[in-house]
Amino acid sequence: MEQKIVIQKVNQLDTASLMLLVGESSYEGFRHVKRLVNDYEDGANKFDEPGEALFIAYQHDNIVGVCGLNRDPYSNNKDVGRARRLYVSPRARRSGIARMLMDSVVAEATKHYKMLVLKTHNPIADAFYRSIGFSVDCDSENNSHFLRLERHTPSDVFTS
Repeated sequence: MEQKIVIQKVNQLDTASLMLLVGESSYEGFRHVKRLVNDYEDGANKFDEPGEALFIAYQHDNIVGVCGLNRDPYSNNKDVGRARRLYVSPRARRSGIARMLMDSVVAEATKHYKMLVLKTHNPIADAFYRSIGFSVDCDSENNSHFLRLERHTPSDVFTS
């Protein structure tokens, strides 16, 4: 039986619903999902400013992944967004969920930004981001990868 995956943009996050992901990510030695929950709970980052979004991946009504989009806090350029806190549960990996989450982030980012950046030190994540079109950014201490975004304006669309 095929396992249906749904990516949902959420406006309100019940942080308790992410506790399984927090536990799994912590067990793997990652702190970023716990940081997402802590920042959301204390109001430091609710992914609710203009140009921001939070996406949750569901598989059979279970949360199996998360990824957020913020305006890049490390840039003075308002045209730069930052992909943040991507995580997919080990039990759901290798099924395209990370790509689906990033596709959602990129689609949303394209509406607001000219460039999307992120930072990772994980070699597996590096290979993943390269595989979906990101370039390595060797010139920045705040970013490891970037993706130039194409905005489509009404004049870009041709009708026959």
